[in-house]
Amino acid sequence: QVDRYLYHMRLSDDVLLDVMARFQAEMVKGLGRDTNPTATVKMLPSFVRSLPDGSEKGDFLAVDLGGSQFRAHQVKVFDDGKQSSQLESKFYPTPKDIIQGNGAELFDYVADCLLDFMETKNLKHKKLPLGFTFSFPCKQTKLDEGVLLAWTKHFKVRGVLDTDVVSSLRKAFQKHKASFVPAGDVDVLALVNDTVGTMMTCGYDDQRCEVGLIIGTGTNACYMEEMRHIDLVEGDEGRMCINTEWGAFGDDGALDDLRTEFDQELDLGSLNPGKQLFEKMISSLYLGELVRLILLKMTKEGLLFNGKVSTALLTKGKIEMKHVSAMEKYKEGLSNTKEILTELNLFPSEEDCIAVQHVCTIVSFRSANLCAAALAAILTRLRENKKLLRMRTTVGIDGGLYKTHPQYAKRLHKVVRRLVPNCDVRFLLSVSGSGKGAAMVTAVAYRLAAQRKQIDAALAPFLLSLETLREVKNKMRTELEYGLKRETQASATVKMLPTYVCGTPDGTEKGKFLALDLGGTNFRVLLVKIRSGRRRSVQMYNKIFAIPLEIMQGTGEELFDHIVQCIADFLEYMGIKGARLPLGFTFSFPCRQASIDKGTLVGWTKGFKATDCEGEDVVDMLREAIRRRNEFDLDIVAVVNDTVGTMMTCGYEDPNCEIGLIAGTGSNVCYMEDMKNIEIVEGNEGKMCINTEWGGFGDNGCIDNIRTKYDKEVDEGSLNPGKQRYEKMTSGMYLGEIVRQILIDLTKQGLLFRGQISESLRKRGIFETKFLSQIESDRLALLQVRRILQQLGLDSTCEDSIIVKEVCGTVSKRAAQLCGAGLAAIVEKKRENQGVEHLQITVGVDGTLYKLHPHFSRILRETVKELAPRCDVTFMLSEDGSGKGAALITAVAKRLHNVGQK
Repeated sequence: QVDRYLYHMRLSDDVLLDVMARFQAEMVKGLGRDTNPTATVKMLPSFVRSLPDGSEKGDFLAVDLGGSQFRAHQVKVFDDGKQSSQLESKFYPTPKDIIQGNGAELFDYVADCLLDFMETKNLKHKKLPLGFTFSFPCKQTKLDEGVLLAWTKHFKVRGVLDTDVVSSLRKAFQKHKASFVPAGDVDVLALVNDTVGTMMTCGYDDQRCEVGLIIGTGTNACYMEEMRHIDLVEGDEGRMCINTEWGAFGDDGALDDLRTEFDQELDLGSLNPGKQLFEKMISSLYLGELVRLILLKMTKEGLLFNGKVSTALLTKGKIEMKHVSAMEKYKEGLSNTKEILTELNLFPSEEDCIAVQHVCTIVSFRSANLCAAALAAILTRLRENKKLLRMRTTVGIDGGLYKTHPQYAKRLHKVVRRLVPNCDVRFLLSVSGSGKGAAMVTAVAYRLAAQRKQIDAALAPFLLSLETLREVKNKMRTELEYGLKRETQASATVKMLPTYVCGTPDGTEKGKFLALDLGGTNFRVLLVKIRSGRRRSVQMYNKIFAIPLEIMQGTGEELFDHIVQCIADFLEYMGIKGARLPLGFTFSFPCRQASIDKGTLVGWTKGFKATDCEGEDVVDMLREAIRRRNEFDLDIVAVVNDTVGTMMTCGYEDPNCEIGLIAGTGSNVCYMEDMKNIEIVEGNEGKMCINTEWGGFGDNGCIDNIRTKYDKEVDEGSLNPGKQRYEKMTSGMYLGEIVRQILIDLTKQGLLFRGQISESLRKRGIFETKFLSQIESDRLALLQVRRILQQLGLDSTCEDSIIVKEVCGTVSKRAAQLCGAGLAAIVEKKRENQGVEHLQITVGVDGTLYKLHPHFSRILRETVKELAPRCDVTFMLSEDGSGKGAALITAVAKRLHNVGQK
């Protein structure tokens, strides 16, 4: 009979899965910036960004306002490896005139109680951080700031709504300044909701805990959400605890099909009709009343107590949750039920007792079912955020209904596990959640603030002011001038090598050209066909050949014989063996040139060690090898550096391009300089391209003021200590190594990877620059950053990943700014050379750092604009500077040679 009567309160798993889906949709609404204003589930950001990690320590105070008593706590957290803590509390009454008076009186009372507590604990002259548990809905914009949205639980204090409760508390402390610490401050670090406090308390004992749940007089849940999903807060990094305020779920009618006539009647008789409808179906404050309304109707219909309606059944609030819990103690049989009903002047038969017990069961079971469905929605969201098929997690729980009801906890666990079979959930009961929890939030905030200080200190030397960048630009300018002057060139760190490339393409170039490209472990031969006129185009055919290690490190003769062997294979492959084609040779090693087709190797780099080459002319060595083979002849017109090739490739598309920049594994710049400024080459007419070899900038100590201890470590561990210092701060080959040195330092300070330096972190060169580019990508969630770090053998937490990302960003930002400062010196020099007020110029760029890093190119451009405001610089990506560029230089040299002959 009862079953039939309460049929609508019995919810099948299908219905619960549907409720779960509805709640998930509400969560998404609450998180969205545009949908939040109309969402019933408010999803309030708590600004708690981190769970306890076990390294918290110290003494903390907490005050807890939100129930029938006000509490002050002292929490000691011990760093003894056992994660132990000690809680001492004192309870103070909350008189009616205080909780229904005005704001100033309320906060003065809180300050008085805290002062009394500090006196009894002999803490008056200590400055301790304080956590403030304030269990009312607040809109937070910071961890230590919260604007009260509404009073609940019989509180109605005037002048507090829509104001920041933390600043009110601070003002009250200020009034007591003389009584407090000599400094006169209690340091309020955190404002915490009791649900969040519960999660944090349990999180201290179990680091898997990322959900907090309260089921008592009120009900609520909070959980750790990914920042990238929280539209209401700036930033995408890491996670933040969201206080769902789920009691209002259904206030927009979303649960109307599940609400019974009894729910509607209960709501109409409440203090806030139409509000907190989900809470009214779940929390202990309302379940007793729900049972009363059901029993009243059943009695009126003659189904109970022989149809006799007693005063108790007509009196609101007469049946309380404690009665419902007691009646559901099945082990006691029906004796409890009989006793309670008799006390209420209802004289029950045995059948009445069985029926009433059944009503209580159905009402409290529905509460557990609905609570389980909403919790299952949160757990599913967590699992999907983590992209896991199966998840282990812990839910921290507090609240009288969960703790005191004989069956509630068991029912809730069972239903949750049935609704989310792919989540292994541990339910952990919180001890003194709201007090200790506030202290834990404070302890975590304290730890994070101390860590922040140390991280800021480590990264501060990388932050370059505009003033410093101007200084770098001016020093670069000075060094450029030294390299061009005859008397200072020999000792200059920026070598300013003449390339004997005296013009950029003008569009009339045409013909077939060969290009060779030697600059690494591979060697390329290209045939480049250039067309002029209306159908201007460049067609390229190429073949790549490997250079075995034994040849890279054998004799010079063997190396050049191998190169000629590759050329012969290519000419045969293309069917052009008989033609004597002009050839451009990209040779990406430092060379001193005496003319466009003469290049003396200054020294090998990049792992080459072939003997009898340094100090020799590489063009002569190539000609000798061709002669030895005696199969074909080539007209070697130009020996070219890859930076110059980059400028020429872009110059073919844009005649305004007179600067070439490489920002990749290495870093270098070339530009067209007026002949009259190049003292080391005869003649004053026209222009010549200068290969600056700017990587050596600073080798004389002129930028030591901006070199950090990490730069020095990277330099000392490199193949060429003391050389190429600017390159080591700006190029891809070294940035990862700088990052590695910083990570080691932060780990030693206990700020990363739990203070454990893994074997892989000790390995030089493990942190390739491509990882920097991947980690700094805006589209990457922290989960993916953690995966990259795991590939590197670094087991990182969410917080670790944020720090690593920040370190990478800091190092690459400085690299881009320094590169920009150097380039600004060059464009300013070009402007002065031309004697114009405003310069328009194009820079041809190549290199993986510029092309692939998510922010490098933007920061570089911004820096140039800031430091050279009178220059309008266009950046143009080069396509194959070392191949196509070499052919174009050859074509330009041929054109200029023919003009000269005429």
